[in-house]
Amino acid sequence: MSNFRNRLSIVAFSFVAILFIAQAIRIDRTNPDVLSDLTAAPGVKPILQRACYNCHSNETVWPWYSGVAPVSWLVGSDVKEGREHMNFSEWGTYDSGTQSHKLRGISEEVKSGDMPPWYYKLIHGEARLTASERDQILAWTEEAIKAGPQ
Repeated sequence: MSNFRNRLSIVAFSFVAILFIAQAIRIDRTNPDVLSDLTAAPGVKPILQRACYNCHSNETVWPWYSGVAPVSWLVGSDVKEGREHMNFSEWGTYDSGTQSHKLRGISEEVKSGDMPPWYYKLIHGEARLTASERDQILAWTEEAIKAGPQ
């Protein structure tokens, strides 16, 4: 029994030591300047800001856990990937074809329920979209595609 306790103590100490050392690997939690923010229908923009902007803009509100490794690495990776895929803070820099493509992507992701991701909605209840909000976003994307560049 003593041998088991010793091994368990070593494993527990090693785990705590690794978590402590992991805190030294920091993510970039900065927000670049907003170059050209999205113009959207008045009722739609607040929905997008609430449900999408944390990962898809330069206006990320970094939660407390984004400073605690290893969760911080996942948050940083999601924000980096989200901004690379589509960044509302750079919307006006996209050409009309890119904007149309991204609007279609927004529509597809919202229809399928893939955005916001399920794991994000677990912690961020405010990001959950109601049926009415989904309908508003879908109507806006359809109208924006028809209207051309934003």
